[in-house]
Amino acid sequence: MHVQTEVLNGQRFTVRRWGDPALPKLLMLHGFPEYGGAWAEVAARLSHRFHCIAPDQRGYGTSYAPPDISAYARSHLVREVADLAKGAPVTVLGHDWGAAVAYGLAASQPALVSRLIVVNGVHPVPFQRAMCAGGAQSEASQYINALRSAGSEDRLAADDFARFMTLFSAKMDTRWLTGDVLDAQKAIWRQSGLRGMIHWYRASPLIVADPGTPRPMPDLPVARLRVHCPHLLICGMEDTALLPQSTEGLEDFAADLTRIEVPGADHWICHQRPDTVAGAILDWVPT
Repeated sequence: MHVQTEVLNGQRFTVRRWGDPALPKLLMLHGFPEYGGAWAEVAARLSHRFHCIAPDQRGYGTSYAPPDISAYARSHLVREVADLAKGAPVTVLGHDWGAAVAYGLAASQPALVSRLIVVNGVHPVPFQRAMCAGGAQSEASQYINALRSAGSEDRLAADDFARFMTLFSAKMDTRWLTGDVLDAQKAIWRQSGLRGMIHWYRASPLIVADPGTPRPMPDLPVARLRVHCPHLLICGMEDTALLPQSTEGLEDFAADLTRIEVPGADHWICHQRPDTVAGAILDWVPT
C-alpha cells in the first residue's frame, strides 16, 4: 500500500493505492465512519487485477474538512472522485455513503464509470421511498436524526468515542473491530474529529419519517439518477442500518443489474467476508 496526498477539486486529500498503476483502475469509496484504509482487506485480494485507489473522503482523517454543512453537498463529493478518474472510464466501488457518491458519479458523469459496484449501499430513490413509508427502514434510520442534532459530534466523541462505538456497532457483528484495526480507526476520528463526517448527514436532503407515520415522497430528479453501465450490488442480508428492502425497485434505475445476496453478513461485510466480496467482484468483472 502506498499513501500520498493528492489535490482533488482544488483541495488536499489523503489517498491510498494498492497494485500496479498499469492495471485497470478501481476507485474504492468508503462510508461512514470509516476511511480509505478500511478497504485494505478487500484491496489486498483485488490488487493483482486492479490498481486500487481509496481516498479518505471529504471530512475524514487529514483530508480537506471544511466547516460549513453546505460544503458536504453531493455535488462536491462527486467532483473529488471524478478528479481521481483522470478523465478515463473506471470501475467504481462504494460502500455505505461511498455508494451514494458512486451512484452520483455514475448518474451525472456516465462517461467516467465503466462498471459500478455497490456493497451494502443504497440508491437515493429506493432508499428515500423506504424511509418515507414509516415502516422498518424508517425505524432503522432514526439514528440519522440523532446524528443531525446539534452537538452530536461532541457527545459521540466523549470518553474516547464510547457512545460512537455503541452507535457504530449497534445490532451488528463488530468482532473484527479490535486491536490495530480499532486503533487505526480511532486515530482517524481523532485527526478529523467527527464534525465533517456527520455533516454528510446534515447536508443530505433525505427525509426520515417517524415510525408509523408515513410521509409523502419528495420530488426527485428521477431521470438524472439512472445508472447506464453494468451494476453489481452485493448485499449482506443481516444489515440492520440499510435494510434489504431499501434496494427494492433498483432495477428501475439500473437496467443491467446483478444482485448477490450474502446470508449471515451485515453492514460490515467487507470486514466479515472479504474473500466473498472480492470473489464476487473478480467473477463479475470480465478479464
